[in-house]
Amino acid sequence: MKAKPPEVSIIMRSYNEGWALKETLPALAAQASHRWELIVIDSGSTDGSQELLRAAQPAHFIQITPAEYNPSRVMNRGMRLAATPFGIFLNADATPQGPDWLGPLVDALQSPRVAACFGRQIPRPDCQAVFACDYDRCFGPNRESAHWDHFFSMVSSGLRRDVWEQRGFREDLQYAEDDEYTRWCRARGFEVVYVPDSVAMHSHNYTPDQAFKRAFGDARALAASWSGQRGDFNFLKTVLVGWLQDFRKDLRFCAREGRWGELAHAGRIRWRQRRGRLAGFRQGWADYREKGGEA
Repeated sequence: MKAKPPEVSIIMRSYNEGWALKETLPALAAQASHRWELIVIDSGSTDGSQELLRAAQPAHFIQITPAEYNPSRVMNRGMRLAATPFGIFLNADATPQGPDWLGPLVDALQSPRVAACFGRQIPRPDCQAVFACDYDRCFGPNRESAHWDHFFSMVSSGLRRDVWEQRGFREDLQYAEDDEYTRWCRARGFEVVYVPDSVAMHSHNYTPDQAFKRAFGDARALAASWSGQRGDFNFLKTVLVGWLQDFRKDLRFCAREGRWGELAHAGRIRWRQRRGRLAGFRQGWADYREKGGEA
């Protein structure tokens, strides 16, 4: 009897995350609903990840070098390879929690008005307080991100192919490409929805320098689609006031969780993030606005 075609395409980006794949791949296999194909784009893993991924028998296994990696290009390639109307994205180091991770994401995409959706993320047990606080702000039961002008995370998410075909991810962006794409979707009247019933475990502990680099890259990309003025980002508002607001939230989080010993570390991380955010936005404004780059 001929096997039924897949209903959903799961697109996974991977690079030296074998430690997580040992949990992520079995969690995928245990999903309770939908027929799916797996598309993997691996950026030259050398830790045994490739063997684990091949054993999962993906429909497509693409290998690129680390130097070739561009998130927008990789995600666009994954969507082009997809044989189904829905592309579900899952980072290799994001582990579905329970057999009902996939179903809610696919259900959310059934409406033609929904261009994209994203699931809930919970931090790993070793997540440092400053980053665990961010996960609470973004995905917690009283998530602050619900009141931001825009928020999206590609880590555990889904896209409708028919909307993506109108315009994919901008390949001139190295960071925040998902933020820019979903802002574009919303500007054209599509919905971007949060799916709290789909849960994946995922987190990173960045060093201060890594936190600066990430904040710099995200803010540089944000400048490409920012609807306000360059002066909206300045030292007083972005760095000083922003740092104080972040630190106050970290203080409340550490008090609630009994993690007082991590408060000083949180302050250092936030300072580097805030400096990176200002520097990145200014660089992005120069690159995308003043030099005639695509806006």
